[in-house]
Amino acid sequence: MKSTTPTFTSFYDYQQKDIATIFDTIESEPNRKLLYQLPTGGGKTMVFSEIARRYIQQYDKKVMILTHRSELCRQTSTTLKKLTVNNRIINSKTINFKSNSSCYVAMVETLRNRIKEKKINTKEIGLVIIDEAHHNSFRKLTRKFKNAFVIGATATPFSSDISKPMNRYYDSLIAGESIANLINDGFLAKPKSFVYEVELNSLKTGIHGDFTVSSSNDLYGSIAMQELLLKAYKENALGKKTLIFNNGIAVSMQVAENFKAAGIPVRHLDNKTPDDERKEILKWFKKTKDAVLTSVSILTTGFDEPSVKHVILNRATTSITLYHQMIGRGARRLTSKRIFGITDLGNNIQRFGAWEAPLDWKYIFDNPDAFAKQLHYQASGSSFQSHTLTAEICANFPKTLEMTFDVEAYYQEAIDTDKKPKTVIQQSIRQQTKMCLDNAESLSHAIALAEVLAPETEWRVKEYVKCLENASTSYKNWLIEDYQNRLKGLIIKMYPRLNA
Repeated sequence: MKSTTPTFTSFYDYQQKDIATIFDTIESEPNRKLLYQLPTGGGKTMVFSEIARRYIQQYDKKVMILTHRSELCRQTSTTLKKLTVNNRIINSKTINFKSNSSCYVAMVETLRNRIKEKKINTKEIGLVIIDEAHHNSFRKLTRKFKNAFVIGATATPFSSDISKPMNRYYDSLIAGESIANLINDGFLAKPKSFVYEVELNSLKTGIHGDFTVSSSNDLYGSIAMQELLLKAYKENALGKKTLIFNNGIAVSMQVAENFKAAGIPVRHLDNKTPDDERKEILKWFKKTKDAVLTSVSILTTGFDEPSVKHVILNRATTSITLYHQMIGRGARRLTSKRIFGITDLGNNIQRFGAWEAPLDWKYIFDNPDAFAKQLHYQASGSSFQSHTLTAEICANFPKTLEMTFDVEAYYQEAIDTDKKPKTVIQQSIRQQTKMCLDNAESLSHAIALAEVLAPETEWRVKEYVKCLENASTSYKNWLIEDYQNRLKGLIIKMYPRLNA
């Protein structure tokens, strides 16, 4: 097996190839904006740090490297130093830009402030390198460096904001080695996925297109989902160092409480955790073999712990970048770690495809609209998948994981297996009967819950009538009334048996 850490005097073949290609572009087209793609774990920081070193040596001009997190600033600065690049981090303590340093590392907001204060002469910068270039925060700032060659580096060259496609800001893309090849060549660990289909119809999307924290908290904070998470962990990751990714702080803290009550070593971390406490938690996580770390918005970038053996996606996302970042946290290869686990509780693998599956990033870069439509189709799909239950209805069924019913799919299954279409209605009634009984404290409560389901019942009957095609309006109205009566009748029939 190959060592997964290159020496600082040599690079892997795929890295050398990419470095050469990038330099050929710099030499032939010095005023371009170039986007460079390499999967998480492939060594982007090593590649662009070596690019900086060679550029300074060859052109004797200054280099500016931009990041969006302080951890990335420190990591980049350390890598540059190991490559003998004299560099300086521009932060709140930096007073004067003029120094002996030939390379600077800065966070976006800090650099923007220094430029406004006219403490930085952007004309002196010959090369600008942007880490995590898919973030929109960098784009306006690059206009300040009019004489510089710009290189953006990212694992996923696709903007989450379709109104700001990356090919609007970059002239061309260089795609590096694929995840599959990095796995086959021993640079990344091989994933083993465990998928649990989860009903996501209660999730709502926000202005940026991803699922909202509030709707995610409602779903993943439910009794059913918390129990499913603990069950999935025990089945797939028990005793393994595990990262759990959540969309909301409330859910992550709830996860920590439940795991602790189950005797599992666990800590919670989010972007509001004080620095000292955060360092202590990460130190504990590193040293504890079977540690579980549940987090929110903090460990997707700037975090590298190769000993992670399992990743749990306790959330759904519409962002392919976030999807790759979360899984990439477990993909680091060690001599003792050739395989890592992925547990998906958000239908993310179904939405984006397997993490290691090949993607034509050049096509995606050139055709972002088409790719966005493809992702939207996979996320929404049929009328069933876009159908949602209101939060008010969902709140009455905290012990139920699956609250919806794919009428069209069940109808097609009935036809394919030569069953009568009415079996679809029978299955639907049985499912809702179980919902009511599972969440009721008494028979009268169960019947009341059936009334709560009236809007959902009406939707199901309408979908069923659509499948029949030629059914009349009067038949539909009769079926809605009949459905409700049969639902209540089955609840009354089943309740004594459950409480016998």
